[in-house]
Amino acid sequence: MEINRITPEDTQFTARLSAIALKPKKLYYFGEMPSMDERFSETEARYAFEGRGRPRTVAVVGARKCTDYGREQGYKIAYELARQGVVVVSGLAFGKDSVAHRAALDAGGMTVAVLGTPIDQIYPACHKGLAEEIVQKKGAVISEYPEWQEVLKDEKLAKVLQSQSGRKAAFLQRNRLISGLSDIVIVVEADIRSGSLNTAHHAFEQSNLVYAVPGDVTRDGSRGCNKLLGRGAVAFTETEEILLDLGFRVKKAVTQKRGILKGDSKAETQILERIQEGRSDGEEILEAIQKNGVMMTVSDFTMAIFDLQIKGRIKALGGNRWMLID
Repeated sequence: MEINRITPEDTQFTARLSAIALKPKKLYYFGEMPSMDERFSETEARYAFEGRGRPRTVAVVGARKCTDYGREQGYKIAYELARQGVVVVSGLAFGKDSVAHRAALDAGGMTVAVLGTPIDQIYPACHKGLAEEIVQKKGAVISEYPEWQEVLKDEKLAKVLQSQSGRKAAFLQRNRLISGLSDIVIVVEADIRSGSLNTAHHAFEQSNLVYAVPGDVTRDGSRGCNKLLGRGAVAFTETEEILLDLGFRVKKAVTQKRGILKGDSKAETQILERIQEGRSDGEEILEAIQKNGVMMTVSDFTMAIFDLQIKGRIKALGGNRWMLID
């Protein structure tokens, strides 16, 4: 893959990074930067130097070690935003980052990965395939560090990136770029020491809107998000609120569409209605249907689920969990 070299001011999408604290001198990237979104060509730009029509961009971040609930919420949020043409930004790390990138790709949308390593040192290495897919599907993988051979010519920088503390600092510094590129930062799941709280901190400093997914107060993985809510983050409830904050006019259309969920059979309709009520686990959906007085076997349920997937009505989240597709 060809490495492109620019300054933040060279593209409309990255121009915003010229206004953040500790502005990056250069950016290195594979792929294509998001281009103008005609839907917002008449909308006033946030910064004078940015120009109108910059695509709406949301960072979806969270813990590397995530629960099924956190993984499900992260995927659903990123998928639904990407379906509407929102650029999804994250850090290509384990956990929520990779979930967000994967969801955006599955939705046929655009995603941008921001590295904390030299541009040719994809980390973690097992996500190299994901990075290549992002590039192949017209997204971008960005770093403020050149390829490793160039880093080695700068003894001071090389020494920093070769030390454990230096690498950790580089990943934290990367977070200011993730938030700086974004209109909104959404923290899905995080403990009080999660790096995603650092991303939220940068977003607050950059006057960006921060959303946090509320969680069970007894769970460690919810403490960070709940703490953010006490600092002024907005409690996430539905992606329609995010879209409204971004300037989309979709709430009424989505609500109306969701109000008429009918399948091609009674079994399909029952499944769609149970998912619409907020259930996602297959066993819980089937149990709720049976408690509703409808006779449905596991075999009937499996066949109906398969048909709904083929028809593009629902999507598998893994672990026998499902979500509606708008």
